[in-house]
Amino acid sequence: MERHFDEALQELHKDILKIGVMTEEAIYKSIESLKNRDKAQAQAVIDNDDKIDELELLIDERCIDLIARYQPMAGDLRFITTGMKINAELERIADISVDICQRVLEIADKPLLKPLIDIPKLSGIAQNMVRDSIEAFIKKDADLARKVMLTDPEADKLRNMIVDELVELLKKDSKSAERAVALLLIARYLERICDHTTNIAEDVIYMVEAKVVKHHPESLA
Repeated sequence: MERHFDEALQELHKDILKIGVMTEEAIYKSIESLKNRDKAQAQAVIDNDDKIDELELLIDERCIDLIARYQPMAGDLRFITTGMKINAELERIADISVDICQRVLEIADKPLLKPLIDIPKLSGIAQNMVRDSIEAFIKKDADLARKVMLTDPEADKLRNMIVDELVELLKKDSKSAERAVALLLIARYLERICDHTTNIAEDVIYMVEAKVVKHHPESLA
């Protein structure tokens, strides 16, 4: 019984790693489609979202089956329930990547307002946060989860810089409104991805230390 349980937990590890990789890739490709104004790549991200949704449902079913079949206790139970929460957060992140691609499709036939520098930088931060949060979960590394959470203010600051710059462009040229608003939304979407990733990190810290850090940033020290 114990061997079967351990094998099932390993399968859960693999599935969460897989959905994490797929989600990170969706973020990357959504911003690449923006940089290159590549409608085909944007549509591919949108179309691939069904596969992520299917995997999310599979992971949920696996978690419920593990709880029902083996009635795990303490740390194992926290690991499985945290896996369910992380699974939901990753699916939401993937949905946000779809939102980015929908904005790309709206403006892909128009020239970019300006060279894209800060939005890809914000996307890079978001991707790293996703990668680190999943690694923190798999390795049960609360310190790495804290690192993820402490990165979020950097993402907020960069998002604010992007917004300020785009608002200034709007003031100077109202004809750029559609493209500027699309980029404003994309910056907001990326910041939301970072927020979801922070939620994952909070859940990891609770899983490892049974310590609630949500709404208590002072407890990260």
